[in-house]
Amino acid sequence: MIKEALEKVINEDMHDIWSILNSEERRIIVENFHIHNFKKNQIIYSQGEDAEQLWCLLKGKVKIHKDGVGGRSQIIRLYRPVQYFGFRAFFAGEPHLSSASAFEESTLGALPMNVVSDLIDGNRELAWFFIRELAHNLGGSDTRIVNLTQKHIRGRLAEALIVLRDNYGYEDDEATIKIYMSREDLANLSNMTTANAIRTLSTFVSEKLIVVDGRRIKIINEASLRRISKFG
Repeated sequence: MIKEALEKVINEDMHDIWSILNSEERRIIVENFHIHNFKKNQIIYSQGEDAEQLWCLLKGKVKIHKDGVGGRSQIIRLYRPVQYFGFRAFFAGEPHLSSASAFEESTLGALPMNVVSDLIDGNRELAWFFIRELAHNLGGSDTRIVNLTQKHIRGRLAEALIVLRDNYGYEDDEATIKIYMSREDLANLSNMTTANAIRTLSTFVSEKLIVVDGRRIKIINEASLRRISKFG
């Protein structure tokens, strides 16, 4: 019963990997795939730890973050279902250079990286899957570095809001971003101080681009926000 339920989760949520595996490889994954539940803000893995698991986000939201100068945290990447993470450090032969935490109550699947490595040895398509994932992440990181260093504060915060909208979508009202972030997290995502994030949010409110209700942010003028993100 448990095995059948687990196989259903893998088959439905990990379909992109599942489709390139043969029956024996699928059996190996089912026998080694484990489900973990994390509470809001719970650490999944920490900076400096060995990379031992391939993580697949099945439900919820996850942030990748790194401590910087003065202990200030920078949010590097956000994940949504169904995306994979935690494998880069293993392939690089080094500990994790960043940490992963659950933004909210989340369900994740974990597959030991030594199992992944064995599967890659016998399946070229699986190797190409991870090459594509790494290449995509690298391209996104390059773009983000330029944006965070060259854009003004307005452009950086607008981009952060658009990233959240594109990653997680809207609530049923088709306006409220489906993730509720603290001002500190918004600042860490936008590479600015919390005070600057609060001031810039207030400016966007006064310009009737957004409406803010606690941690809920409703986008009123998405087109203008995207222009600020692009040219700011």
